[in-house]
Amino acid sequence: MTLDRIYFKNRTDAANKLAEVLPIDSMRLEEWTVIATSNGGYEIAKIIAKELNAKFDIMFNEKIYAPNNEECEIAVVTELEEVLIHEELIKSFDIDLNYIYSKSKSIYEDILKPKISLFRAGRRLDNLAGKNILIVDEDINIGLVMMACIKTIIDQKVKSISVATPILSTASIPAIDSITDDLFYIKSLDHFVEANHYYEELNEISMEDLERIKKEG
Repeated sequence: MTLDRIYFKNRTDAANKLAEVLPIDSMRLEEWTVIATSNGGYEIAKIIAKELNAKFDIMFNEKIYAPNNEECEIAVVTELEEVLIHEELIKSFDIDLNYIYSKSKSIYEDILKPKISLFRAGRRLDNLAGKNILIVDEDINIGLVMMACIKTIIDQKVKSISVATPILSTASIPAIDSITDDLFYIKSLDHFVEANHYYEELNEISMEDLERIKKEG
């Protein structure tokens, strides 16, 4: 039995289809800021922002992996130094919290801070108070990155916070739904693999590509 199926040609196709499930007309009655949670999501965020006549940006973040296992995500640190931990995995692998906080500090200094410097001349994404925020990504799998970004944005006392993605795992829905105003998606899957299984074309997006996408009309 094949569990994988192509749902989208590329990110542009996914973004256009996602726009069709958003209540664009009613959303346009207010001002929105669209925030991507990944480089790939940034391309989708730009298209959605254009539909909403909105500004768009990206919340930089990095995953923290278990010691000696670079495939096991145990935490996420965002550009505002918010750390979200996968509590069950931490307990299962008996991982010291000091390891996570030490890694988060080094990741912030060595990876996130340079990205912020390059992309926004050092300005962090901390000016969202009182705004309607739509968080966008190309997919949501276990949801750790999305939850970390949601928490980071909620802490800024925004007016509202919604999430939109073309495709996500069914398991991620309850947690996201419980702390956001709205969750929009095209397809949910019980057996989620990786985003590239569901897109015909999913090219890597570099920092240079982010700059190009930001500057393009």
